[in-house]
Amino acid sequence: MFRLPALVLLTLAIAFGGGAWSASWMLKATSGFGAIELGAWDAYPELQTASADPFARAHRAGDGRILLGRAEGLVFAARTDGTGTALSGRCAYEISGTTPPARFWTLRIADAAGTPVDAKPRFPDHLNSWTTLRRIDGTFSIKLNATPEPGNWIRLDAQGPVTFILTLIDTPTAASANLADLDMPDIRLIGCRDA
Repeated sequence: MFRLPALVLLTLAIAFGGGAWSASWMLKATSGFGAIELGAWDAYPELQTASADPFARAHRAGDGRILLGRAEGLVFAARTDGTGTALSGRCAYEISGTTPPARFWTLRIADAAGTPVDAKPRFPDHLNSWTTLRRIDGTFSIKLNATPEPGNWIRLDAQGPVTFILTLIDTPTAASANLADLDMPDIRLIGCRDA
């Protein structure tokens, strides 16, 4: 007598629970389709546009962050170094080269969830195009580690994996059809404290 209703309830619970879990997992696993990868850096140029796919729209709504419009800029993220090894908060890195043309850019560190990693007071936790020292040829070199360095330096002392976020503001490359031809800075591992 109670066997049929119990089986129906169990089936509905599995269907709704599994559906909610898989939707939540998919939204956390991707920011949408249409990613471009330039070395270690990736970006989603369509993420903030009206032509974004349904997963990107749901991710954007759930994230609650204000995104740049396509004409306003482009956000690149790096989760690995130039050799494909995952970035760690216990390691030291050098980011060098040039960025694509932009009126302004910022470089910061985030944890695996995308939350900015805060440095200790009076230590830099980000750099931008106005504060970065450059060589005569326009290239730069930024060190990221726990001990202060002369020149361009960002404090990196975190547990677990990290992400480097490069935001280009007012860049003509956001509307360019040849995004795959952009020159992005290289990320090189210097060493790790736990090794």
